[in-house]
Amino acid sequence: MYIRLLPDDGLILDHLSTQVARTKSFIASIPPTRLLHRYAPDKWSIKDILVHIVDDERIFSYRALRFARNEHRNLIGFDQDEYARYAEADMRSVQTILEEYDAVRQATIALFANLPGDSLGRLGHGTGTANDATVRALAYHIAGHELHHLDIIRERYLP
Repeated sequence: MYIRLLPDDGLILDHLSTQVARTKSFIASIPPTRLLHRYAPDKWSIKDILVHIVDDERIFSYRALRFARNEHRNLIGFDQDEYARYAEADMRSVQTILEEYDAVRQATIALFANLPGDSLGRLGHGTGTANDATVRALAYHIAGHELHHLDIIRERYLP
């Protein structure tokens, strides 16, 4: 679902890198009071979404590392709603969230930039075969997942 949001041009490191400035600029354009908006009572705030993007990137980078290193044990999933509940994103400044986002993204880029080329095609196993993926696909997931959530913010959170 997320991978198709990116061009199939083999430039995933470029996409990951250029997303940073665009995402930070987009978030900076949102009025601070709007960052706490929820379009329905059971939905996340924009700050919740931003922290979710960071959490997801950390988790999928870790999965990529494990798969690249040829780990054979299946990985367990994670409950994104529980992560969001305990992250307390609304209590944080948007500045600290974006600083964390930037740091995690730089670590992600460093990871993928320095993996051996033959590791990118390695298939790893998550919880069930529906969560199997190659290392390369996980890089595209990270970039596409972010695009997906930014589109949701544009469509459902901004007037």
